[in-house]
Amino acid sequence: MKWEPKWIAWEIIGTCNLNCIHCRSASSVSSEFGKFDLDKAYWLIDEISSLSKPTVVLTGGEPLLRNDWDKIARYGTEKGLRMCMATNGTLVTDEVCKKMKEAGIQIVSLSIDGSTPEIHDDFRRQPGAFEGTMNAIRLFKKHNIPFLINSSFTKRNQHDIEKVYKLAKSLQPVAWYMFMIVPVGRGEEVMNELISKEDYEKILEWHFFMELEEKDMLVRPTCAPMYYRICIQLAKKHGIDYKRRSLKFSTGGAKGCVAAQSIAFIDCFGNVKPCSYFPLSAGNVFEEGFRKIWKESKLFNDIRDFKSYKGRCGRCEYVKVCGGCRARAYAVYGDYMEEEPFCSYKPKLSSKEEI
Repeated sequence: MKWEPKWIAWEIIGTCNLNCIHCRSASSVSSEFGKFDLDKAYWLIDEISSLSKPTVVLTGGEPLLRNDWDKIARYGTEKGLRMCMATNGTLVTDEVCKKMKEAGIQIVSLSIDGSTPEIHDDFRRQPGAFEGTMNAIRLFKKHNIPFLINSSFTKRNQHDIEKVYKLAKSLQPVAWYMFMIVPVGRGEEVMNELISKEDYEKILEWHFFMELEEKDMLVRPTCAPMYYRICIQLAKKHGIDYKRRSLKFSTGGAKGCVAAQSIAFIDCFGNVKPCSYFPLSAGNVFEEGFRKIWKESKLFNDIRDFKSYKGRCGRCEYVKVCGGCRARAYAVYGDYMEEEPFCSYKPKLSSKEEI
């Protein structure tokens, strides 16, 4: 099988003006900037574009804290990459929006983690964060900049999921992505707040039927690979012809975890990881280059070897459409090849030979 990077999240700065409870990188105002000055940023874009032409999401930290983010975006656009951005929205202004359009930013993602300022600001640990996001959305609409909304959930806000979905829908984004927290970075602090296996399954079943009815925006649960198993099961049970829609800015396809298969994450120090939530590095771009890491690293090739998965994932007939969350397996068991700890399904296969 040919493994090609289609989507890369790139942390162009480690510093952030917020201090969110679930942050995968534990970013704050005191975090390090990182190693990508403008020349090194250009070099990495050249390196990536020589391998493929993926979507590249400029993230952080908070990418808008860099005064040259637009130069990085413009260079990527000129090299034929689909440049996007993930921001917390608090620094978005009319001037920022104009620079986004000039630099070729094609879509921006923001987060709404509660249907009210109280719930969202508690999750973000920053008074005014909700209003900052809503102001950014108003400005994106004013300047005709496409945006999508991400929403992360733990036990503290899972009761609010349906209301957050309705709020997101009312704001008319291109897509709404429901994130199921992976306990890495500062997310490790909320290990005891992770949604239970039983509730996890129920929430994903709710999402399936909601998705069938949703016509105005794309919806997708993220970091919930077992959703693709659930979709197959529910579609078969109810006799539904289920076909997923996808963004051209995403990895697409009906596949759960695509870490190291079509996506990767590059942190602000140049470490390449299978996804944004995976704590282990497969190598450093300044030492080995992105191409070599993508093609030859042990970590990436381990994850692509489905037959070597352990536990229930290793025996599961749905492993090729799900894959389980490798980051979550590592966080809970200390072994990224272990079974997905937040899946309650009992596989029917008795041997890996059938996978």
